[in-house]
This record gives sequence, C-alpha cells and structure tokens, in this order.
Amino acid sequence: MKYLVSLLILLFLTLDGVSAKEQEDLERIEVSYRQAYRGDVPVSEIPQAITTLDRSLVDDINMTRFRDVLLFSPSIALQNDGGNLWDSYSIRGFPGNENVPTGYLVNGFASGRGFGGHRDASNIEYVEILKGPGSALYGRSDPGGVINVVTRKPQYATEGYLKTSLGSDDRYRLEGDYTSGINDEFSFRINGAVQDYDSFRDFVTSEKKVVNPSLRWQVDKDTSVLYAFEFMQHEQLFDRGIVVLNGNIKTVPRDRYLGEPADGPTKIASRGHQLTFEHYLKNNWFLTGGLNYRNSSLDGFSSDAELSASRQTLFEDGRTLTRQRRRRDYNAEDLSGRIEFSGNAELFHLTHHLLMGADVYRYDLYTLLARVRNGDGVYELDIFDPQYGAAQPVPVTLYANDEEQEGFGLYIQDQMELTNQWHLLLGLRFDQYQQKTLEVVSGTQSDQNESRSSPRVALSYLPTDNLTIYASYSEGFVPISGTDYRGQGFDPEESDSVELGFKYADNGLSLSGAIFDATKNNILTDDPVHPGYPATLGAATSRGLELEAGVSLAHYTDLRMAYSYTDSETKNDSTVYDWGVNVPAGSDLVNIPKHRFNAMIKHDLRHWQINADIGLTARYVDDRLGATVDLSYRLPSYEVFDLFYTHQLTNNTELQINIDNLFDEYYMLNAYSALWTTPGAPRQFSVSLRYEF
Repeated sequence: MKYLVSLLILLFLTLDGVSAKEQEDLERIEVSYRQAYRGDVPVSEIPQAITTLDRSLVDDINMTRFRDVLLFSPSIALQNDGGNLWDSYSIRGFPGNENVPTGYLVNGFASGRGFGGHRDASNIEYVEILKGPGSALYGRSDPGGVINVVTRKPQYATEGYLKTSLGSDDRYRLEGDYTSGINDEFSFRINGAVQDYDSFRDFVTSEKKVVNPSLRWQVDKDTSVLYAFEFMQHEQLFDRGIVVLNGNIKTVPRDRYLGEPADGPTKIASRGHQLTFEHYLKNNWFLTGGLNYRNSSLDGFSSDAELSASRQTLFEDGRTLTRQRRRRDYNAEDLSGRIEFSGNAELFHLTHHLLMGADVYRYDLYTLLARVRNGDGVYELDIFDPQYGAAQPVPVTLYANDEEQEGFGLYIQDQMELTNQWHLLLGLRFDQYQQKTLEVVSGTQSDQNESRSSPRVALSYLPTDNLTIYASYSEGFVPISGTDYRGQGFDPEESDSVELGFKYADNGLSLSGAIFDATKNNILTDDPVHPGYPATLGAATSRGLELEAGVSLAHYTDLRMAYSYTDSETKNDSTVYDWGVNVPAGSDLVNIPKHRFNAMIKHDLRHWQINADIGLTARYVDDRLGATVDLSYRLPSYEVFDLFYTHQLTNNTELQINIDNLFDEYYMLNAYSALWTTPGAPRQFSVSLRYEF
C-alpha cells in the first residue's frame, strides 16, 4: 500500500491531460437533485437555523472523517466514541445515548443507526446541520437537531480526480472520484478511498476501504431514478484512551496505550443501498421517494479499565490499572422507505408551500457484550511501565439483546405567505412504532407500542429580500435502543423546543443567529454499578445562543466565524443508590462545553503572482464535565490551530500541505470517565498531491 501511494505521486507529476481552462470552455450541464423534507422553500426563508458545511471545506482542511467536518459547527460537541470506532456527538447540548453511535441522515434517509464505524468524507458533497424545532419534521429526532449528509451524485460532464496523501505517524491514503455520462439517459459516479494509518497512539493502527458507486437513469424529461451503493470495511485496535488521576491530564503520556495489543483489531463492515426517484408533475409540483437498506457489523475484543471503584486497584496505589476483557458482537439491518409530495398552490388568496409525505422503517439490532473481570486471575497493567502480553481471560456473555423496531410516520407541513413579509408555518407529524427486545441470557422480553404526534409552528418576518426573522416551536420523540441491567427496555425520549433567530445575506456577507431553549425527558447515561448497561438519568434542559458569519474581503480573502453558548443541565435530582452518588438538578451534562468558537480564514495569493491559497483555522472549546456520575472530573478548555497551503503546480495538478494542531496543544477530546478519556492528537503534518481530469 505504502509503495503504491509513492509510485502514484511520481506518476501524477508526469501526467498531462486536459487543462482546467479547456474544461471551463466546454459546455457544462449541472444536474441538480431535490432534497428530502425540503419542498420548494429557499433555505433563506426556512424558519430554522441551518449550517451548511460544503465540499470546499473538506478539501481545504484535507479531512477524511465525517466527524472532523462537524467540528466546524459550534453546535456540535464530541461524545464518547466507543473506543474510537464510531461517530458520536451532541447537537445543542444533548448527548444522547452514550453507548451507541449518534444517528444521522444520508440524503434524507436514516443511515447512521447501527455500528457502521466512522463515515468517510470521500463521498460527501456537503453536510447540513438542521437545528432546533425544525428537526421534528424528520421524525424520531433529537430536539437539538438532525444532520443530513448529502452525497456526491452522478453528473453528465466528465470530471474526476485522484489524490494521494502521506502524513505523520505513517499515515497513507489514496482517494479518488470520477463521474461521466454514458449516454443521454445514463450517468454514473464512483468514488472512494483506501487508507493505511498508524497513529500517535502506541500500537493503534487502522486500515479502511471505502467504495461508493452510483448510477442515474433519466427515464424521460420529467422522471429520473438514482441507485447508490456504499461499501466500507474498517479494522482498528479498540482504544479507550488514557487515565486521568486527580484531574492531571498528563498522568501518562498521550500516546500511552492501556489496552492489550494482542486483542487484535476490531472489524467493522457496512453496506448501504439507496434507490430514489424524482418525478415532475406539473406547475412545480414534485413527487419524490425511495428505499434505503443498510447492514452493519462490529466484532472484536478489548481490554478496558475497570470503572468500578471497589474493583479498581489504581485508586489505591496510583499505578496499577485493573482491566476487564470484553468482546463485542454487534449486527444491524435497517430498511426504510419514503414518499413525498411537494409544491405550491394559491388557496384562499394565500400562497401555500405544501409538503406532505409518509415514511416507514424496520430496524433490527443485535448487541452482544461478553466480559470477564479481574477475579481469580490477574489482568492488570502498570500505567507507568506497561508490560503487555498477560494471559488473556475468556469473556463470558453479559447480555445479548435481540431488538426489532418497526415504525410508520405521516407528515404534512404548510408554509403560508400571509403577506409579502409575514409567513406562517404549520406542521404536524404522526408516528407509530413498536419495539420488541429479547435479552437472550436472562430470557427477558420487553415489548413497547407507542404513538406520538409532533406539532410544529413557526412565524417568519421578511422585512427585506435579504433578511428573515423567525420564531419556531415543536415537539418530538426518539425511541431508545437497548435494555437496562434487568433486561427491561426504555420509554422513548420526549422533547419540546423553541427557537428565535435571524438570517441575513447580501454582497458576500452572511450572518445568522439563534437563541434556543429545549427540554428532553428520559435521557440515558452509563450505569456505573453495572458497567456496559445504560441507565435513565431523567430530564435535562439546554438553552443557548449561536452566531455564525461569513464574509469575502477584497475578493482575495474569505473569513467565516461561529460561536455558541450552551447551558445544558439536568432538570431533576438523580441518585445512583448502589454507589451513593447524587446527581443534583442543575448538574452539567457530560462533554458539553458552555463556550465554543471556531474560525477559518483563507487567502488567495494570486494577486501576488503566486498560484496558491493559504489558510488558518482556529477552534476553542471550553472546559466541560468528563463523567456523568463524577461531577468533580472536568476536561480543561483548549485552543487548536490548523494551517493549510494549496499550490497549483500545473493546470491539473495540485500540491497541498496541512499542519494540524500547529502549536502542539495538549488537550482531551472527550471522556466517558476519568479512566476512559480520549486525548487529542499532537502536531501532525500531511502532504497531498491531487490530479484532476
């Protein structure tokens, strides 16, 4: 793999193809695709805070993971990521279920459920973070919002690229994308990546393969069909991070691995299929819909620090870490369908922008966790002088949940133009779902059958063509997967949310802001008495402020900035009786910083006769709680700066240099507890060469 990448670099330097200028001279027909749940209302007039992170951002920062893209939204905070094996984050202060990945949409379909590993950035066209009350339209969503990944789709004009990257810690990656028309009816696209990564963490390596082919069929002038396939295979050593004693994040070096290398890599696989259609009816009315199927699996061993204080030797001598050995076997299948009818009509002397549809899903999830604790045998590690290779005990199944979810939803939304300046949005979604969970070890069966109505109302004021001011309210719910230590399922989360905001755009300047207040009931956290199981924490509230701005300066410099203030806290007292730990009302939620700020400045050097761009990004994250049941454990604030430089060597070839964590900040990304804390990477370099054709 490493030698292949090196040879490709030499090959790219000798390639001579169609110049960029010649390509610009060709007639180009851009194929646009309609978005689900969007209708015909422009984004600027939707009464909802929406952050769009586009492909140019991915390319400039040379990002390879979906999670890294999200860091450029101030509404996002990273959560426990399951040993660095999946994407987990919160939106507007609600962390969700810490034991499973955070769900998201792909082209409007729920595709983040299950254990499909890190989503790769090679197939991302742009990411929409749809925040606050408006997310109720999508069904079964968190009050903080929902994320929709829009993938790269076929075009009829021929274009593509190959990109090879080499980075610090022996990181090698090859990425490519190609699209073209086959004839007047068919076009296709294929993209993906192969990577072989070591890391700054001792022993932690990963290999990943991603392939995403898609085919578009233009049936006639009014109808098109699109099929897209996603393949991902990933292997990586399970990594819980470091331990932190007495609040000292430098208790051990950030590269110190405290698991067991002999556990071998955890293996993750994911396959996804989407079949969608678009049909133009008449008078700007559209019928869209499709099917989505995805299966995913995760299987592997790990050696994790024991969280129970009574079993943990480290709390006694300050150097001997007691570990558990675990095995995880997770499998998921997710089938969903959607049909939607949208357009506008004149009724009762008012213009109505109507959106109505139905969606259905079937989700099967199998989760097995086996565990062996330090008992008769010794399974410990000296954190200051680790000697790996201890005899590995065989885990015994702790629980095996076999879960089935089925759901059906109907929704209707009407955004009415009361006058040229006042718009009223009314929406209603009805969901019905049933959930059956069998805990195989105990034989405990848990069945639930629920119905929920989620109303939404919003009022917008458009004093000028460039400014929208709005207020919005909605209610929502989310089914919860898994069982507690007794094998019992959980009631769904319920929420309500209100948002006041504005959007402004004119002459290269964009501004937006929102204040929000949301409440969520029945949120989950880890059960410290029964590690590996979730437990109900109760209700929580989150309120705050968000500001985003973008501006072009003198045609050479682009600047974007974003800030958020989030005050999220428990709403009721909660007591963990076996530990005697009281989590009082008003306690912070885990991994949620009060203040977040990020900025990016990009400067075009061509006015200095240098065919290049240079840029800098900055990210500030405030201190935050690091463990739900230990209110004294907090992760310190940090600031990280990244530098990027892109030089156009020829019309087709581009050299890129990235320096991440420019000033080598020592920081922690997130934590599950003081014994499971994920350190951020030190200063890292990467060099990439991209050939476009």
